[in-house]
Amino acid sequence: MSRSPVSRKGWLSHYGELVGTWVRRADSRADAEDATHDTIVKVLEHDAAALVNPGAYLHRSVRNRLIDKHRQARLLDVVPLHELGEDEHPLLGDPDAHVRTTELVCSLKDALQELPLKCRQVFLLHKLEGYSQQEIAQQLGISVNMVEKYMIRAARYLRERLQNHAPH
Repeated sequence: MSRSPVSRKGWLSHYGELVGTWVRRADSRADAEDATHDTIVKVLEHDAAALVNPGAYLHRSVRNRLIDKHRQARLLDVVPLHELGEDEHPLLGDPDAHVRTTELVCSLKDALQELPLKCRQVFLLHKLEGYSQQEIAQQLGISVNMVEKYMIRAARYLRERLQNHAPH
């Protein structure tokens, strides 16, 4: 009688299957591997024995992680620094660069303080702490939909509030 993959090799026995399944549906292999890794780590950190169908749970969790990543990418136009042109690079070589950076940081702090508490918490948990929308929703006791709305609201407000710091 063969044993199930869970009892034979533990949670990591699902890794290859999850990556194989989601690499075909994700934008990149790295995204699929990251989502799978994050999901398995989360399961191992919590009470994994309580899961009735671990395979289904893992697949759903990886799917949700990839959706969160996709939504985040739609909200923010992220470009790696090495792909920026010399004229677009954020490092400024002029003597006023430090002063402008200090002013920007102060304005950002002020703008964050002006956001409603929940909106500010969601933004900081996501951007500074790296929590997913699902994790933030669980931590703050709100829906994932509300987390997404708070993120959009914060991003719009900060963009408007800090537009005078954009290069001319």
